[in-house]
Amino acid sequence: MVLNAIIGTGVFVLPGTIAGMLGWPSMFAWTLAAGFTAAMILCFAEVASRFTEAGGAYLYAEAAFGRFFGIQMGWMMYFARCISAAVQANLFTTYLAEFWPWVETQSGTIVVSALFIGLLAVINIRGVGTGARVSDIFATIKAVPLLLFGLLGVAWLMSGKAAAPGIASDPTMHGWLQALLLLMFAYGGFESALIPLGEAKDPRRDAPFALLFGIGLVTAIYLAVQVTVLATLSDPAINNRPLAEAARVMFGTGGAVVITVAAMLSVYGWMASNMLMVPRLTMAMAQRGDLPKVFGRIHPAFRTPWVSIMVFAVVSLFLALQAGLLSNLTLSAVSRLLPYGAICLALPVFRRRDRQAIGGSSDVGPALFRAPAGMLMSVIGMVVAVVLTTRMSTREAIAMTIVVVVASLHWASVARRRSGRTL
Repeated sequence: MVLNAIIGTGVFVLPGTIAGMLGWPSMFAWTLAAGFTAAMILCFAEVASRFTEAGGAYLYAEAAFGRFFGIQMGWMMYFARCISAAVQANLFTTYLAEFWPWVETQSGTIVVSALFIGLLAVINIRGVGTGARVSDIFATIKAVPLLLFGLLGVAWLMSGKAAAPGIASDPTMHGWLQALLLLMFAYGGFESALIPLGEAKDPRRDAPFALLFGIGLVTAIYLAVQVTVLATLSDPAINNRPLAEAARVMFGTGGAVVITVAAMLSVYGWMASNMLMVPRLTMAMAQRGDLPKVFGRIHPAFRTPWVSIMVFAVVSLFLALQAGLLSNLTLSAVSRLLPYGAICLALPVFRRRDRQAIGGSSDVGPALFRAPAGMLMSVIGMVVAVVLTTRMSTREAIAMTIVVVVASLHWASVARRRSGRTL
């Protein structure tokens, strides 16, 4: 699920964009972004190793900072997931149109998007085991072609066939910060894999291993893919499908077709993992009294949160049928950074509580995984989140403000309802 949550469309689009912005130094940009993400992941791994319930960053933020911040994180995560799911569905129809032009018509888009999302909703309603197996299958299908593509690109480079290096369009500090923000989108998404941990066999031990193994494998794949794009394309930024173009350079039209199919499978795999994970967020919020109880309703036969699954599917489908969703990539990246920074801050909070609870009991379980240089990782993660968040545009700032206001009103409603029951 970690692999599926991270590897989506970003790897099929961003290598060309980043290469155009920075040139060959883009390899260092991918490595730097991986290091920043790893710092955040180490914080998530330690914090997650304290919990066995579903909810992910929403649960951790509420335990560390109280219900107000927990609800803020819940809304922020759900907002990011819905936008990302809509973009993935939209991109799937775009890729499919290469083989079936009817998909680009209004009716074709509606039918394909409905099938794209609806089929996965049905699979996940029928059982978490079925949904997890589908996620596992797609994780393998997407990882293997990308690894092979990267290895072939390295071989192409070593054979002396490398394309003439292009000129970086924006090697300034502004360009680097913008590139890192985009790359955080490519590396992001890992936090959603923690949402359904209440249904894992050994969540406190499984989460750290899955997170650390996942970021290691994803980084290797991304670096190999970036090398291939740089080695085969002299102007990689001019094509919105740089991997397909690179495959066309190396192997002709057949290679481009293979990569296009791989991109479609990657998109579907991302959606498969999120259809499994995101409904567990609203289910967890309902179980803790932060959403109406209907969101926590469990199917009597399949034992899955069928209402939450259906709501996520309907919202994602609605957004997928709207125009201009591709412009939400940066917005999705920014909305993820806030929960990342919050969980990095939660690490020292929980450690302080551990020290204060000596001889007594802490309000959460002890950490089964302790992040090396955890305090330093926490500071790095928070600083990166704050700095990159400042890169948001006015449109994105307005959208984020709306989410915060709505979440605050929701918190006030919950607090008022609880106060009324107490009285």
